[in-house]
Formats: sequence, C-alpha cells, structure tokens
Amino acid sequence: MPAPRPRPISDFLPRFQNVAQSSQYIVKFALPHSFERNGLRSYLRRKGVNDRFVLEDAGLLCSSAVLPGSALASVDTRGNFQGVIEKFAHTRNFTQIQLEFYVDNEYKSMKFLEHWMEYITGAISDPTSDAYHFELNYPENYKSNETKIVKFERDYNRFLEYRFIGLFPLALNSTRVSYQGSQVLKATASFSFDRYICGESSSLARDLGRAFNEIFGLSNPIKDGGSVANSPNIINSNAYGPISGISNSNLAVSGAGSNNNIGSNGPQQALSGVNLGSGTSSTFNV
Repeated sequence: MPAPRPRPISDFLPRFQNVAQSSQYIVKFALPHSFERNGLRSYLRRKGVNDRFVLEDAGLLCSSAVLPGSALASVDTRGNFQGVIEKFAHTRNFTQIQLEFYVDNEYKSMKFLEHWMEYITGAISDPTSDAYHFELNYPENYKSNETKIVKFERDYNRFLEYRFIGLFPLALNSTRVSYQGSQVLKATASFSFDRYICGESSSLARDLGRAFNEIFGLSNPIKDGGSVANSPNIINSNAYGPISGISNSNLAVSGAGSNNNIGSNGPQQALSGVNLGSGTSSTFNV
C-alpha cells in the first residue's frame, strides 16, 4: 500500500455533512389481530387502552429507542489444518431492545405495557383472590409481527425500516418518582423478539421492487427461492443456459476404448464401456 497523499479538507467535508441524525425516528406498534373477546386488543380496551392509542400515540410517546442488533454464534473446528483453529457460524442470535416512553397524564403508556404483560401471563380476572394464579397464553396471541422502527432523515426520502417478528414485552423496569424537581415521568421496558427484517416488507414495496432494501427495483430470485438460470432480472442470464453449439444430439461420452454419440435413440455408455439400459439391448431410448 503506498504512503497516503495529502488531500484538501474540501474532499472530506461532504462526507461528514451528510451523516444520519439520531433524533429522527418513529416507532409503530401493531398488536395481533383477534376477533375473540379474550384477545389482546379486547383485553387492552377493557383496561382503557384503545386501538388508536396503540397504533398512533404509543409510538409517538416512545422517547428513546434502539435499532436492533444481532450476533452470530460460532463453533471452533480443529484438525482441518495443522495448528489452525477455524470458526464457523451456526446460529444468528437476536438481542433484546429497550424502549423508553413518556408517561401521559392518563397513564395509558404505563397501562399499555403493564396489561400487555398481564395478558401474557393469563392472570385471572380477580387479582385479589386467594386462589390467584397464572395461565399463560399461547405465543400467537400476544406476539406482534408488525411492530416497526423506522429511522429516517429530514427529507423523509431516505429511511431504514426494521420490522420485528414475534415481539413482546419481556420486562418493565421500576419507575422512580421523587418530590425533588418535577420531571417528565418515563417508563422503560425491554422487548424480546424472534427475528427482525431490515428493509420494507409491505406488499407495495414488493410490487415496486424495493422490498428488503433492494436498490435496483428488481427482485432477488435467489432470496425468493427461485433459480438464477434464465432469469429476466439477471444480466447475461443466458450464461446459465446450455453451452452454445452443443445439444443432446452431439454430446459424446467417452467409453473404454471407444467414443459414442448420444442421440435420441443412440446407445449410452458408462465410463467402463458398458451400455446403460435394461436387459441385453445395446440401445437406450431417451
């Protein structure tokens, strides 16, 4: 690598003038859909937390959030090369996120977190009962698959979206109150999730070809489970097709001491020179 050459500050200044700011973001909560009376949404409504608060106000009251992270768990492999220890990834672990909320004067943000966790544990209707116990709900009833954190810039055209799969509150921290110096009351909660999706994942984004942070407006056939061969979205896709000038009528298979052409009705031979097929026939119809 050659020694660095001096460059003017004007070459670097645009890079540092276009950095992302930490204060432009929005959190959007979406709870599981349920038409039953004992669903999570109905349970929160009975506690004074309506759907509009969950969809709009809860995210706006989120005063501090974090963009999710992940870590790869690895295993050490010894013996492939003398004296060398190799690491190979085997699992992707997703860390918890912590969100901080302003508490409104109706305490809906506190009720939102408190009663969401209460619903998870399946508490009975009378908490004062001597027979108070828990009957935990099924994960599909309390896990959110549509909660999102969107980090954007002031022009609103550049953004990064994270969608959480299987999100639910795991812990609600104790909230301190004091006579000294009145301040805005805040509640902090930790959320667990199964995984997240980085990039837009809506049906509109898929139709526009920009889902999952695609930048060329084309879908990724490998990611979608398709094949790259003969794909109209792949440059030089014909490179994956048959080799030019070679067809089934002139592919030669080398046998032991002789060459044989494979045709639609010609014999096929293994490398040992033995004809392939059934019985004693020397031809194999394709």
